Amino acid sequence: MDTQRRTGEHGPAPFRSSRFFCVGSKWYFTTREGFDSGPFASRERAEIGLKRFLHVVRMLPEEQQLH
Repeated sequence: MDTQRRTGEHGPAPFRSSRFFCVGSKWYFTTREGFDSGPFASRERAEIGLKRFLHVVRMLPEEQQLH
């Protein structure tokens, strides 16, 4: 669980869980919208997949971005 505050947050840090999870020997990441992506061969590959996903989302016009 991540208990650090993000920039601009005040007060106690809200509960956060990891975006990564493992089922069997396969790794996945989850988004805030509840989208699970995978399987990936390793956590490192899942982290790369998440970075690619976030990169694509940032390129979308603001009205099309996931919230």
